[in-house]
Formats: sequence, structure tokens, C-alpha cells
Amino acid sequence: MKNNLRVERAKLRMTQQDLADRVHVSRQTIVAIEQGKFNPSTVLALRMSAIFNTPVNDIFELEEGDWKE
Repeated sequence: MKNNLRVERAKLRMTQQDLADRVHVSRQTIVAIEQGKFNPSTVLALRMSAIFNTPVNDIFELEEGDWKE
């Protein structure tokens, strides 16, 4: 899954720790999401969407391989 999390953070001049604090996860979780090593839960993705005032699908995008079962 691709994500624009780093871009959205930059728009608000928010650090990884700032975002982590606001969504109640560790900074390491934010790092893993930004690197594509971890996919957030629906609840976490919705929290981020609310913080950035941006639709979830503008932050997270499925890639071709994500459709395979």
C-alpha cells in the first residue's frame, strides 16, 4: 500500500512524534507506516484522516499487488 503520510505531515509541519502523540501510537509505528512496512488499522487510518482533514484514500492508496488474494 502506498501512502502520502510524510507529505501530509509536512503540510502541517508535523513531526513523526507529533503525529504519533495525536493518534496514540509510537513514533516507530509512524515510521513503519511511512516506509510501507506496516498497514494501519481502519481506526488508525481514520484518525489520521481526521487530523489531516483529508479523505483516507488521499492518504493511503492500494497498489496492484494489494488486490491479490
